[in-house]
Amino acid sequence: MSEKFVVGYDGSVTARRALDFALSRAKAQGGTILLVHVLEWSPYSFLTPQELEERHKRRREEMDRAKHHILEPVITEISDQGVEVTSELRYGKTADVICEIATDQKATQIIIGRDGHSALSARVFGSVASALVQIAPVPCTIVP
Repeated sequence: MSEKFVVGYDGSVTARRALDFALSRAKAQGGTILLVHVLEWSPYSFLTPQELEERHKRRREEMDRAKHHILEPVITEISDQGVEVTSELRYGKTADVICEIATDQKATQIIIGRDGHSALSARVFGSVASALVQIAPVPCTIVP
């Protein structure tokens, strides 16, 4: 059975380090990579129909932008290196979505980059890394 690495990827420098780490593991172990890009989104039930329509339009634009400018270029690059790669693009709470995908896809490991915020800001604003460490259904590697 080959390893399946779920990589949280947002196009940032830290996400790229996490992807490079996963790529080296996938090459060494004959594994595959599943890139996950999560757009934070919270629905509001009190919006007017016009506001909802505008919000859905912006949501489609955000998804298209993420797909074409963040995921597709790196998918092509990884595929050219001989590693099987797929992607998931979803809305929701990042840590929850990554865990859901890891469970559904029977991943063997989750890999994300650490953004380097201070401990205080992580406590105040939350942290995907700290949430994943607590709720991940599989081993989770945080790449500095």
